[in-house]
Amino acid sequence: MKRLTYIVLCLALSLGCSSIAEDQLALQECIDQYEAYDSYDRAAFPLGDHTEERYQADYDFYGTLLEKMAGITQARLTSEDRISLKLLTFLVEDHRANFEFKTHLNPLLSDSGFHNSLVYRVRPLTSKKQSIAYLKMLQAIPMFVDQNLILLKKGLESGVSQPLIIFEGYESSYDKHITETVEDNFYFSPFINLPDQFSSKEKDSILGVAHATIQKDVIPSFQKIKSFFETEYYPQTRKAIGVSQTPNGAAFYKDRIAYYTTLDMTAEEVHQLGLNEVAKIKNAMESIIEEVDFQGSFEDFFAFLRSDKQFYAQSGDELLMRARDIAKRLDEQLPKFFKTLPRTPYGVAAVPDAIAPKYTGGRYIPTRPNSTNPGYYWVNTYNLPSRPLYVLPALTAHEAVPGHHLQMALNSELSTEIPSFRRSLYLSAYGEGWGLYTEALAGEMGIYTTAYERFGQLTYSMWRACRLVVDTGIHAFGWSKEQAVEFMTANTALSFHEINTEVDRYISWPGQALAYKVGELKISELRQKAEDALGEQFDIREFHNIILQKGTLTLPLMEEEVAAYIKQELNE
Repeated sequence: MKRLTYIVLCLALSLGCSSIAEDQLALQECIDQYEAYDSYDRAAFPLGDHTEERYQADYDFYGTLLEKMAGITQARLTSEDRISLKLLTFLVEDHRANFEFKTHLNPLLSDSGFHNSLVYRVRPLTSKKQSIAYLKMLQAIPMFVDQNLILLKKGLESGVSQPLIIFEGYESSYDKHITETVEDNFYFSPFINLPDQFSSKEKDSILGVAHATIQKDVIPSFQKIKSFFETEYYPQTRKAIGVSQTPNGAAFYKDRIAYYTTLDMTAEEVHQLGLNEVAKIKNAMESIIEEVDFQGSFEDFFAFLRSDKQFYAQSGDELLMRARDIAKRLDEQLPKFFKTLPRTPYGVAAVPDAIAPKYTGGRYIPTRPNSTNPGYYWVNTYNLPSRPLYVLPALTAHEAVPGHHLQMALNSELSTEIPSFRRSLYLSAYGEGWGLYTEALAGEMGIYTTAYERFGQLTYSMWRACRLVVDTGIHAFGWSKEQAVEFMTANTALSFHEINTEVDRYISWPGQALAYKVGELKISELRQKAEDALGEQFDIREFHNIILQKGTLTLPLMEEEVAAYIKQELNE
């Protein structure tokens, strides 16, 4: 397809349409360079090259690319090409901003980190090729760890680090991989049941190499991680939790607001928006409290939800089965609300034990296009008293369908006419905004069957509204962790465990928590505009198609697409 595009553009040049064709050709060259750019030798670095020299080379490359894109006249491009140019510019500017703010020196979050990322590479081995690739990955772990520890040390020296307060319980992220026997190690688990296509001799050979690799490379690497964190990082890292209190932190937070919302908003505007939403949602919650005839205060009702056994599964298997049942009920409703459904299936599975203690209540794990693996909706079965059943329908809608799985799978299955970088693109304001929007949409689908489940949906909406207040409070207005926890406790029915893990996440990931409610409000606003303008002509399936058919967009680009859709429908 790229070759055909190139031929067409060259033909246009020869016919005299020089200005338009030159800009289209220049854009295609920029896209090709971006997609072809590979800053490291993947054979030599199976887990990536995490050196400052590599990050500097990336920065220089993106600077050159940005200069080329600045010379392209948008007015001469097709509408589709304009979208591609704006998205690529947005991405490249963010790549450069991350380097300027030294985020590569801080490869940690409260619930994850460079070392946790390895967990996602553990999958069943179904072929010899997969087995060899997995072994090479394991053998690359020592270099991967050494490179990241160098970055973390430089981060400490530069004042770019995570605050100590988020690391309570963090030892579970590495201690679990320091096992007494190889057979008990999580990274050995794919070798336990090798498929029958392997001969006995091949199995013995693979198991021998695997055993030696876990013993020599994997376990010692996690011992090194443990030693570094406990003897160097924890004693030296910062105590202040707000990123604005770090070198150049206020500018960094302003940049993160712009990136995660894709809008030009100040911290003050985001904070006030959050307070307004909290007040509105609280009124809706109080109506449900009256509906169930609860005798007590708002806080008493939260205490009731957090403590009554009727709202909690008795086993991890029960929680998973309930999630699967909800997922199938959602599947059944999809054709009524969507014109196009993804080909890629998804499964429902528990969050791996190795990362569950500090992990969120659920998450979607995408797969690659044309992969033999499905996407996965992960449900956290750790600490069951912190996983209420009344929020499970909203969680399932958000993470599986019609939320992340539907949106991300459709995005990866876009026509090859759409540039490859857009088919793999994820922007939080769009993706998380869509996920939160679908929690409310699940109500229209009839998924919430009790007043408590409807309250659960409001709890999740309130949770995301509180994020606007808490994230800006921490990073712009000097809030303590205690203030953030108190605000979340007073306004949401989330468990105390989940509130603490959530606040740690906001501390460690400035700005990301803003994307959900800001994105959802924009999608809801655009839907209301379309309904008001089109009246009886409004088709929910067509509206959702407009939101999803171009793949991931910034919120301003989404608004342009909906405006064009309304105009076209009115003209017809």
